[in-house]
Amino acid sequence: MKNIALRSVAVLSVLAFAGFESSAVAQTVDGPKVNWRLGAWGKSRAVTRGFETVKKYVEEKTGGKFSITIGFESFGGPKELLDLVKIHSLQMSMFCASYHPDKTPANTALDLPFLPLASAATELKVHEAFYQHPYIKKELAEWNAFAFMPTILPQYEFVGRGEPPTTIEGFKGLRVRALGGMGDAMRKLGSIPTSVPATEVYTALERGTVDAVSFPATYAHASYRTYEIGEWYTANLAPGTVGCPTLMALDAYEKLPPQYKKLLAEAKPLGYKALMTAYKEADEINVPLFKKAGLKFITYSDKELARFRKIAAEPVWEEWVKTNKAKGAPAQELLDLILDTAKAAKPANG
Repeated sequence: MKNIALRSVAVLSVLAFAGFESSAVAQTVDGPKVNWRLGAWGKSRAVTRGFETVKKYVEEKTGGKFSITIGFESFGGPKELLDLVKIHSLQMSMFCASYHPDKTPANTALDLPFLPLASAATELKVHEAFYQHPYIKKELAEWNAFAFMPTILPQYEFVGRGEPPTTIEGFKGLRVRALGGMGDAMRKLGSIPTSVPATEVYTALERGTVDAVSFPATYAHASYRTYEIGEWYTANLAPGTVGCPTLMALDAYEKLPPQYKKLLAEAKPLGYKALMTAYKEADEINVPLFKKAGLKFITYSDKELARFRKIAAEPVWEEWVKTNKAKGAPAQELLDLILDTAKAAKPANG
């Protein structure tokens, strides 16, 4: 998991260099009583450290006057939360476009396989630029939402049962949990992709509904306990990741007093730092845990990975552009924004 550790160091360096980190202000910020509800799925884990840090920061600085109640599964399931933001039932929420691509199709651009997101710092810059694009802001605004902060998810890897796919041909015929563009990439290999919600993955793998499941490595596989019933683990397939930002409700945000908006802006870099730290700490625990559980680690050769990318990278990108252009989205412009931002970020990241 050396690459993930390097990603963590890189993004922390960028944030520190940019002056994002700030020490806690001892003084309490005064203001009206405001309570927000934040919809989430699963349980508290590495990916939730970002908004949990934001919650802690604003509550401490306001003496509890601005509070955020996190509902893990208690406010709704993964595919319901965006609707709850739209009807003003939630003020913040986890969100993955790949769970309901028809609702926000242009947002699925970040789910495309093999995007050149070489480091967490690059990924952060790409995602922040993407969510500022007018069309993406417009698409989310139709749901009374905007992307407050990306979650900078690590690359996905598979845990599966049965014959280990030691070559990419080994995925042919396998039923795999692979979201968005990663699902399209796996279909190119002859797999049968499905978008099983994270909370249903353990049961699906246990009952044989799916043969393999992909999650951000390694924290999500540990959180959803796939290693307990899995038999093998892809250590370096890295087919991509997905865009799953924390959303805020537009109307709720606009009603906040200026001092509360300022606190939220101050909390974002602290949330990013907490995310990267949590991912790194999870890897240090989970890699030995997976090995102890008996998972067979599969490492693909550079030649195998190059074959996979040739089959499933640009062809899937081209299909995505064609499909979403037909829906009225500036699809090529959005893809170019991702690629150009990633390319420009590389020199700064070393």
